[in-house]
Amino acid sequence: MGTQNTTMKKTVINALILFILLLLAAAPLFAPVYTIILLTSILMYMIIAVSWALFSGPTGYISLASAAFFGVGIYTSAVLGMALPLPLVIALGALFSAGLAFLVGMLTLRLRGIYFVMFTFGLVELLLHFILWWEVNITGTTGRVVPPMANTTVFYTMLTLLIALVLTAFFIRRSRYGLALEGIGENEEATAHAGVNVTALKVIVYAVSALFMGAAGATMATRWTYIDPKIAFNPLISFMPVLMAIFGGIRPLYGPIIGAAIFTYLEEFLLTRFPYHYMLIFGIIMVVAILYMPEGLVGLTQRIWKRLSRRTHAHT
Repeated sequence: MGTQNTTMKKTVINALILFILLLLAAAPLFAPVYTIILLTSILMYMIIAVSWALFSGPTGYISLASAAFFGVGIYTSAVLGMALPLPLVIALGALFSAGLAFLVGMLTLRLRGIYFVMFTFGLVELLLHFILWWEVNITGTTGRVVPPMANTTVFYTMLTLLIALVLTAFFIRRSRYGLALEGIGENEEATAHAGVNVTALKVIVYAVSALFMGAAGATMATRWTYIDPKIAFNPLISFMPVLMAIFGGIRPLYGPIIGAAIFTYLEEFLLTRFPYHYMLIFGIIMVVAILYMPEGLVGLTQRIWKRLSRRTHAHT
């Protein structure tokens, strides 16, 4: 009976995901421009949140470098967008971000706890101020213009990136590397003694997660058309994916997706109606979520479902 319920649950989830993807793919055919722009922002945060959860979820290493990898992608688009086609710019932005993550991982993924958190956030500030200094003192610029792309082009590119990311995350989690990542989160020393090269695995998966963040940054830059270091390396991009993943649920793959969708829409709603108080409201929501939903919305839904199932079986 339990196996049948599990199979039915997976079938329902897969069918729902397929339906949502088809609906998204058809959205530009009937949705207004504002909706497409909002959906693009939601897809962007989904990519960053799932990328963050791909590494930090199973390992327990809390990275705050998302804004650094995202910003590298943005600047790749700003510098090379005039000379190269969009697909190549996105690919280069992804590779540059993955390369930066690989170097950072080699240097810092032997650190743990608060030291790793501090270093990753310090990387964002370092890049922000270094590029700001470089543009003011060396190139004499205060910002850059990015070649714009049509809203539908940006939307479909982000949707393609999200699908590629979800498939990548799915195969990693179902592979022996996913099992090793879980082992690192539970007991890193025991995993290393079992023969896993924990440092190499952490560095590679960290680079893979940054690859998609960089691709998303290179794509989104074409929608913003103008960027500067403070826009590209906005520290909020480092914190929001963490909050979204926690709110939705870090463990299941669809948890960060749900969290990103709700939080992005909530941010848009609150920002337009309560522009001076929306961050305070965000903070209250997160405190409540952490206190009463430690496993996120997904965990809360599963607990409610189990209670309802027990009551149904008790009555029958």
